[in-house]
Amino acid sequence: MLAAKFALALALAAADVATPAPAAAAPAVQAAPAKLTYPVTKKVDVVDDYFGTKVKDPYRWLEDDNGADTKLWVEAQNAVTDAYLAAIPQRGAIRDRLTQVWDYERFSAPGKHGDRYFYMRNSGLQPQSVLFVTDDPAKDGRVLLDPNALSKDGTVAISGMGISDDGKLLAYAIADAGSDWQIWKVRDVDTGKDLADEIRWAKFGQASFTKDGKGFYYARFPAPAEAEKLTARNVNHQIWFHALGTPQEKDVLVYERPDQPEWYFAAEVSDDGRWLVVSAHKGSNPETVVFVQDLAKAGAKPEPLLTKMDAAYSFIDVQGDTFLFLTDKGAPRKRVIAVSLAKPEEKDWKEIVPEAKGTDVLRSASVVGDRIFATWMRDVKSAVEVYGLDGKKVADLPLPGIGTVGGFGGKRTDKETFYVFTGFLSPPTIYRLDVPSLVATVFRTPKVDFDPSGFEVTQVFYPSKDGTRIPMFLLHRKGVALDGKNPTILYGYGGFNVPLLPGFSVSRLVWLEMGGVYAIANLRGGSEYGKGWWEAGRLGKKQNVFDDFIAAAEWLQKNGWTSAGRLAMNGGSNGGLLVGAVMTQRPELTAVALPQVGVMDMLRFHKFTVGWGWKSDYGSSETKAGFDTLYAYSPLQRLKKGTAYPATLVTTADHDDRVVPAHSFKFIAELQADQGGPKPVLARIETRAGHGAGKPTKKAIEEIADVYAFTLKNLGMQLPAGFGVRK
Repeated sequence: MLAAKFALALALAAADVATPAPAAAAPAVQAAPAKLTYPVTKKVDVVDDYFGTKVKDPYRWLEDDNGADTKLWVEAQNAVTDAYLAAIPQRGAIRDRLTQVWDYERFSAPGKHGDRYFYMRNSGLQPQSVLFVTDDPAKDGRVLLDPNALSKDGTVAISGMGISDDGKLLAYAIADAGSDWQIWKVRDVDTGKDLADEIRWAKFGQASFTKDGKGFYYARFPAPAEAEKLTARNVNHQIWFHALGTPQEKDVLVYERPDQPEWYFAAEVSDDGRWLVVSAHKGSNPETVVFVQDLAKAGAKPEPLLTKMDAAYSFIDVQGDTFLFLTDKGAPRKRVIAVSLAKPEEKDWKEIVPEAKGTDVLRSASVVGDRIFATWMRDVKSAVEVYGLDGKKVADLPLPGIGTVGGFGGKRTDKETFYVFTGFLSPPTIYRLDVPSLVATVFRTPKVDFDPSGFEVTQVFYPSKDGTRIPMFLLHRKGVALDGKNPTILYGYGGFNVPLLPGFSVSRLVWLEMGGVYAIANLRGGSEYGKGWWEAGRLGKKQNVFDDFIAAAEWLQKNGWTSAGRLAMNGGSNGGLLVGAVMTQRPELTAVALPQVGVMDMLRFHKFTVGWGWKSDYGSSETKAGFDTLYAYSPLQRLKKGTAYPATLVTTADHDDRVVPAHSFKFIAELQADQGGPKPVLARIETRAGHGAGKPTKKAIEEIADVYAFTLKNLGMQLPAGFGVRK
């Protein structure tokens, strides 16, 4: 699950906003406060009984994404929203400036396979990044795969890749219109031509080639009915092997667990080509089990190595029959251990990199050139240490500042690796590292039309409701006046063991240029301080996450950064749930609410696509205890008629098959019926887009411009002098 971004409102537009009828059966409109009109959403008589509690669900019909009535309703909602946004005069200037700043060349770190280097590149405003291959990383090389040529509207994206050990074959997955479903194809790197191979119904996995390059392993689900492919539950994940040159019907089932239909699988061939490492976890729970198959033995099958599912185990490398794992077993902030296949019991494990003292979290570890590169989180900022394979520390790797580092890919035999460093005000810079000497040189630095000298980043710590110390980053102009008048966006996520780390965002830069402050709260439910931080924000403790977010808003107001009338709150996916929960618990806390692709119906999330996998964080309404917890904060069920809610722009997409759009559809329908105040409550429903990954550049820019225009209007902002496109 990935995460997204973003108070007294001024009067609405003076003119009525009418809804054009897209067809004879289009929804009618009903009067809403301040002359704005909303589509009339029909209600149905649906009542569910949860352990004696009757819960109405009058908009159940909106769960049918293929229904004609639903499609007409979407058109009507978009018509109202489009008209409202079109009346905001600053909208065009915001969109144009976003486009200008976004237009910079960007690259991924190269990965070496055989004698070739592969990397992604975007010239600036291309809908999708393009895959290049080169024999010399100092030279551009040639285009190997351009996904922009695969569709007219740029909505087909590369969603996965696997490259053979000799660099001669590319397996690549494409996803259409933002869907999580993948179609795997194979391309000959020398000729740039596709082979006949094609794999369908894959999801949530990569392709891992055998050492000889004659085939690859991948993960898939059984095929759903075509009409239900964006909503049907996905269970019984499987690992398959595809031999090149054969149809998918001939693929070999490698591993499945029909007794565990909610397990997700991943398979990886070790660098030496001998082992297939299969890991499984239940839903979004980070705890895993691990099986290994000796590919050197004919007829061998995956055999158990770590089977208790009592901790997270992330495979790093193997030497002989001894496997390295990054784990939180016995170390809530993680460590690196060595596990022998001959003696896999915990008493025989060898600790290679120990858990740190204090609050540092070991975020990742990789082996390149017989050295272990360990990346730590220290109060939500990156630090890198280098170790020998025996666990002896070799050096600290200097970083250019406060930010986030990633990369350090490669093989045990490589003498070089690449890594990327980025910060809130620093675009991703790629470094090339000589592994023996640990000397790093700048490989690529992007040039962005933004001057960071007038801005700065401040990290603060504030107390939550129960006294827990929560970190928060503040992005702002230098010398900002703490007079309570700064328009501010407060962003949060708080779930699924996912940390919010410093990173570069064009949209945040433009918000700063607009005169805003951007606050990012590191709520419980993430992994900023290890497993305990995650556990303190899940299941029965989920309210802690909302309390942390509320406390962040209160701290910003108390300390003069902003005021309720100048504050917007934003979050996406699980962060959309966060915004929905907080706006229903404390509707007066902010002037604007921006829930994006949010999980809004906590009583039914487990019934669609992969929603069941979120039970590790949420629990479910299938049990009395789960229902009681979820019903207490579920945004859809907590809305109350006549309450004055903040100005709200709900954003979702018609091809979101992770958090299905029905969550947002039902929430905005109920919110429009219940709104008791004068502020607008609207939905922006993107077409041919999904949960966020693979969204074309133009669509991303247009959505952010609309979100910012809505926020500007409802925070009573004026664009500062000089804002806009620069020559």
